[in-house]
Amino acid sequence: MCTTRLPQRVEPYRLAANAERLEGTVPLASLKRLAQEAGSQQGDCRVCLQFGIDAQGRREIEGRLETDVTLACRRCLGPIETRIESDFLLGMVTSDALAAALPGTHEPVLVESEQLDLFALLEDEILLSLPQVIYHDEAECDVTRDQLTSGEEKEVSPRPAANPFEVLRTLKDKK
Repeated sequence: MCTTRLPQRVEPYRLAANAERLEGTVPLASLKRLAQEAGSQQGDCRVCLQFGIDAQGRREIEGRLETDVTLACRRCLGPIETRIESDFLLGMVTSDALAAALPGTHEPVLVESEQLDLFALLEDEILLSLPQVIYHDEAECDVTRDQLTSGEEKEVSPRPAANPFEVLRTLKDKK
């Protein structure tokens, strides 16, 4: 089990030039945007990052992260433990023009002033990996199927509904 805390800021160009590997954890409680999106979190995110230079001379970061987050069920609003895993390949760029030139296999990461905010980068990856909607299994959810109905069922009329264009037909016949 890895217990090394990753630094918040790194020098990615130096790390790529030396083909260095960073492994460690990031405390979920330090990720403010994640807390705004999914509520306050406990625990750590396990991260492995390999910095390098590819055959075309692009500086890149190949990474993997794993964490468990607690999200709210969209039916009962109760907590659900959810496993988040993400593999990513990032190309380091210094401008939007260089980002547009990256191949489709790489996601751009903007590196300004030779420093990279590693926590913000990892937080982005976690946020992108969150499920859009999550529910408990029906048997485990505090809300039953009967509670999900919104009022009485409407009766189905045996005759077809009136044609909304009938008014136009009467206007046309008047001419």
